[in-house]
Amino acid sequence: MLETLVTVLLHLSACLAAPVPCEERAGRLEAEIQGLMEVINDQHRYIQGLHSSQAQHLEQIPNTHLGPDNLYRDCSEAFAGGNLASGLYVIRPHSSPTALSVYCDMDNGGGWTVFQRRKDGRESFDRAWVEYKQGFGDLYSPDGEFWLGNDPLHYLTSQGKYDMRIDMEDFEGNQRYAEYKNFKVDGEKDQYRLHLGEYNGNAGDALAEAHVAPSRGQRWTGPDSTSSGIKFSTHDQLNDTQGENSAPKCIRHSKSGWWFSKCDSGNLNGRYHTGPYQAMTDDGVVWYTWHGWSYSIKSVIMMLRAADLKQPLPDISLLPEQLAAGKTAGGATEPLYE
Repeated sequence: MLETLVTVLLHLSACLAAPVPCEERAGRLEAEIQGLMEVINDQHRYIQGLHSSQAQHLEQIPNTHLGPDNLYRDCSEAFAGGNLASGLYVIRPHSSPTALSVYCDMDNGGGWTVFQRRKDGRESFDRAWVEYKQGFGDLYSPDGEFWLGNDPLHYLTSQGKYDMRIDMEDFEGNQRYAEYKNFKVDGEKDQYRLHLGEYNGNAGDALAEAHVAPSRGQRWTGPDSTSSGIKFSTHDQLNDTQGENSAPKCIRHSKSGWWFSKCDSGNLNGRYHTGPYQAMTDDGVVWYTWHGWSYSIKSVIMMLRAADLKQPLPDISLLPEQLAAGKTAGGATEPLYE
């Protein structure tokens, strides 16, 4: 980044010393410098905020939850181990260099690891590549908005076969969902490429281009309409740069990071609007196959679960009313909050 900035400054100095015809070029170079400086400042602010927030949250985590004997690989293992209460847990996926704090949703069959949540727009999703890589937002409060991180998504989905579920609600209180088999996110060297299997649900399949094999009736064309999946893009790292629906064209309305399939056909990280039709363009929280491009959805939860989830055995020492209240079996790990 610094080498690029120095090169631009040298070109600008040479151009300013030349006659008037260089003025147009100088203007473009100045704009490029401004853009680079904004990216650097965004990254510095993110790193400083990350250090501050992590230092505060580590103090709140009991040491007993950080021992190797208490760490599950994901929320599916926590659920199978008898943890029936939704809340914050500490896990460590295979190959992950560190433990992760995650929100586990034990409803809808249980065992869901939540990796994205949006409710009221308090958290901006116009973020740089490094922020989407590490994750951002507030997953420590039950109503916080956050993105868990592309690295954690890669570690989680590399452990075996996973399903993905998306729950959505519009401003009229209507709810829809989309589920996908064989959910997988590649590593950073492959631009966190998204792969999806069979679709099921009532919201429509707005990520058809990510299917491992084309679904019947889906013939959308775009930057990655083959079985290779869809690359992740942000405003400072544009992937899939060829074609009518390339990332640079798709990301023109917002700075959100997403797997841009037919532009904003399914961009759930778009800008949050406080009403359904307040967006001037298709820059909102969009799921095209449900509400089209102009409707910005009110709330979204994205989560994943192991395909071979085992249901926990009930503890026969608990009374029926205790089981109904979601009490955990003996020896199970309680969430850090519910």
